[in-house]
Amino acid sequence: MRSLTFDELFAMLSAVALSAGDLARLREWLASIAHPAKCIALIEQAVAGRPCPHCGCARKHRCGQASGLQRFRCLHCGRSHNALTRTPLARLRKKECWLPYLQCVLESRTVRDAAQVVCVHRTTSFRWRHRFVPGAMRDRPTTLSAIVEADETYRLESQKGSRSLTRRPRKRGGVAKRRGIHREHDCLLVARDRSGQTLDFHTGRGQVTVEQLHQCLKPVLPTDVLLISDGAVSYRRFAAQAGITHETVNVQAGERARGAIHIQNVNSWHSRFKSWLVRFRGVASRYLINYSGWQRLLDARRLTTPAHLLCAAVQLDQVGGSLK
Repeated sequence: MRSLTFDELFAMLSAVALSAGDLARLREWLASIAHPAKCIALIEQAVAGRPCPHCGCARKHRCGQASGLQRFRCLHCGRSHNALTRTPLARLRKKECWLPYLQCVLESRTVRDAAQVVCVHRTTSFRWRHRFVPGAMRDRPTTLSAIVEADETYRLESQKGSRSLTRRPRKRGGVAKRRGIHREHDCLLVARDRSGQTLDFHTGRGQVTVEQLHQCLKPVLPTDVLLISDGAVSYRRFAAQAGITHETVNVQAGERARGAIHIQNVNSWHSRFKSWLVRFRGVASRYLINYSGWQRLLDARRLTTPAHLLCAAVQLDQVGGSLK
């Protein structure tokens, strides 16, 4: 059977009286189409002038093309690379679908919904989610300033998608074996200043410790900040050891605020994150930091277009001694 040419298809569409709903669907479909050259141009523009990802040398020369990307050969180590080498997007295919998929990321679509929109398999959609989001979420503030609120939120540990469980399976998420916060819960530590800058850290199982606070918060808190937290002992000890001014809010006693001393901003972020997370119907513990970073990106409203997300995602991976 002979396939229709574009002119024949266009003539057929022109002869049909399209409804408002049909026109909206057609516009949405046209808007989702992106030529691979557009995606490639954005990638190469974002990494222009980048040194060799293997050794850091800036001297290189062109060495052919592959998959639409220009390849280079380093004059120091002799190894070749392209714009995506040692980035989270290395070796991913279907570049013509990347920008429409990133629009799905901005719209917080589920794996299956995004796969249907861009016409890829659901496993491809899942793989892309955990390549694009971790790459883009590295666009984060290096330090917090002035008044900083810090608090943690806890979620029941999940081994969703794991091929071998280390415990007995729970039905539909289940509940913890005992009350309170313990090793069955994952801890997500969030620090947020009054200008809206936010940092998130997955500290592992159980309550946050002084050592974890030193590891997560000390590098991002200048000594002149005011740290506000709940009455947990670990925060008091951390602030005393780090030489940081510290105020507490006794939440357990019903205290909410003492003038400007409160943790309502960070607790509001926790509430928005948990409400947003419901649509995904359970998140594995190993991916929790990816989802908190995803929410942090949406909440900050710095990366607001697919092109912004793509440029942030093509930063060099820090794993394996590569450069950034």
